[in-house]
Amino acid sequence: MKFLDKLTEKTTRKIAHKSSRRGFLTKIGTVVVGTAVVPLLPVYRAHANPASASKYPGVGAQSTGNPQDPGDPTSCDYWRYCAIDGFLCSCCGGSASSCPPGTEMSPITWIGTCQNPADNRNYIISYNDCCGRSSCGRCLCNRNEGDRPMIRPQLNNDINWCLGTESQIYNCSTAVLIGVALDG
Repeated sequence: MKFLDKLTEKTTRKIAHKSSRRGFLTKIGTVVVGTAVVPLLPVYRAHANPASASKYPGVGAQSTGNPQDPGDPTSCDYWRYCAIDGFLCSCCGGSASSCPPGTEMSPITWIGTCQNPADNRNYIISYNDCCGRSSCGRCLCNRNEGDRPMIRPQLNNDINWCLGTESQIYNCSTAVLIGVALDG
């Protein structure tokens, strides 16, 4: 029994020598604050409310309602987004082809050619940035199919295209269908 008392005393003194009351209080405070923050984490909210769980928090799946325009415009896999780079306007209060309220569509664009899975035809898509408010921050999508080096800027998606608008502050990007691409 005497051995156990000496071991306990030695261990306690060693811990007391290497730590302080302030350090102990700091660790307890960290645990308390950390525990209080856990319910605020997005992962926790998704499990607490499965109905609101989606690929992008706060954004539900959408449909164009047109069988000739299949897909979800809030998903990066939507067929029109084959060369898009930026936040999707369909997640920011706009749509795949219109800007959210309070923003202005840039008249200067980059273009891409995407294949529609409904009819297997290629379509010319104009990617317009919406400008005037700070970045939406939702549904970031970066697909570079057909992206060209900067020597051909009209086909490059890495430029802030908010030129020719009142404000050069980028908000989100649209994918406006221009027409059918000619086979050649």
